[in-house]
Amino acid sequence: MTEELHHRRSGGRAARHAARAQAAAARVPFLTRALAPFEVLGEEGLALIEHNADVILQEVGLEFRGDLDALRLLRDAGADVDGERVRFPMGMCRSIVTASAPTEFVQHARNPANSVRIGGPHTVFAPAYGSPFVRDLDGGRRYGTLDDFRAFVKLAYMSPHLHHSGGTVCEPVDVPVNKRHLDMVYSHMTDSDKPFMGSVTAPERARDTVEMARILFGAAFVDDNTVVTSLINANSPLVWDATMLGAARAYAEANQATIITPFILAGAMAPVTTAGVCAQTLAEALGGMAFVQLVRPGAPVILGSFASSISMQSGAPTFGTPEPALVLYVMAALARRLGVPFRSGGSLCASKIPDAQAAYESAATLQPTVLGGANFVLHAAGWLEGGLTMGYEKLILDADQCGMMAVFVNGVDLSENGQALDAIRENGPGQHFLGSAHTLANFETAFYRSELADNNSFEQWVEDGSLDAAARANRVWKRMLAEYQAPPIDPGIDEALRDFIARRKASMPDSEV
Repeated sequence: MTEELHHRRSGGRAARHAARAQAAAARVPFLTRALAPFEVLGEEGLALIEHNADVILQEVGLEFRGDLDALRLLRDAGADVDGERVRFPMGMCRSIVTASAPTEFVQHARNPANSVRIGGPHTVFAPAYGSPFVRDLDGGRRYGTLDDFRAFVKLAYMSPHLHHSGGTVCEPVDVPVNKRHLDMVYSHMTDSDKPFMGSVTAPERARDTVEMARILFGAAFVDDNTVVTSLINANSPLVWDATMLGAARAYAEANQATIITPFILAGAMAPVTTAGVCAQTLAEALGGMAFVQLVRPGAPVILGSFASSISMQSGAPTFGTPEPALVLYVMAALARRLGVPFRSGGSLCASKIPDAQAAYESAATLQPTVLGGANFVLHAAGWLEGGLTMGYEKLILDADQCGMMAVFVNGVDLSENGQALDAIRENGPGQHFLGSAHTLANFETAFYRSELADNNSFEQWVEDGSLDAAARANRVWKRMLAEYQAPPIDPGIDEALRDFIARRKASMPDSEV
């Protein structure tokens, strides 16, 4: 290849990349759906599942383990407490939740332009959560480190299609378990200025998150506004443990939001049927949300649903299958009837690498997520291997699909420009529209242009290196990190955060629990 040809080809690649970047969907802090949510059950079916959830709460009950204060609170509210088993009169949990839980709320970001609205017709995309491993094309699969964690926070910050910084994007296993939450929350606060999630692995770690939020936003602002949203998982079936209850209490007392989410592998942690999973999910979530409202009426809660099918041959979780999609649609409708925001879905897959399986399973999860009307979407980008691995290339590929969803939820444009009657009149029969005034006026924004898909000719694709989607994504995340610039933060606030972290770390020995 001559030097002249090399420069010409490189210049062409650069120009095509610039064109794709310029044509990308405009950045918005969150999505507002114009499409009505897709429904799979009518009034009779939804009412039946609500009734069945109340039957579960009344006849079987939930266990609230290791938290005497929670048991006293529930008993004083009218529940029947027998040891750690709590049974609720018909309708009790629902009445507590509907009396005070907000229908939607704003989670404020350090940069007000990035604040998100959770609930109603709005959708917020956040990256995947909780993976001990990370993967990229260069290093393969390995344990995550704090450097990996910070890299993912930076990538989510830079992506116009991810609205939220997320939480435990990957586990930084090079930091002691009892101290890593401080580094993770600090990264969310300083490497990004989007909203973030707090620690829930111990009640004191939740309180550390709240204290750091008070340093960042000011104590008075935090008392009156939501600045942290955190994931509180039930120990399905039908158990709330002391760790989750303590973390939920810490956030509720501080008026911060919690995502109350039963984590269910159908057939193992719940019945195998869609209706059975939905009734159990609703029962567990109602019990958790009622507890939060008893701790502090009006504290924001999000009804969460994470339901996966499993292989009945191996017991391994499966993703992108029809049954979890049906659960998602039903639970979204039940959350709307209850009047609280809904969390579910994402870009989930069981594939170990960002291959065709990862693509079709993720698409089969993301489409119901958007069509069902999920308000908070954890695991929107990066998820691999059933959540065990956070993928660099997968994050970029998924974020591109989230950008596509941002266009899709706008629905059909029925404005005068959208109807395009004048263009049809002026163009006439047998004439293409490529040069029409209407096309020229709209061509830059007419269609979503993927930042990753290659739609060139075969010859051009070969000339550009014959890269598959994962290889193109590999180039993108590396370029994003090279171009990253940290959002500015007040030096005094940063110093106060660092001082708090140093004092907290010095106050306890390293621990792996």
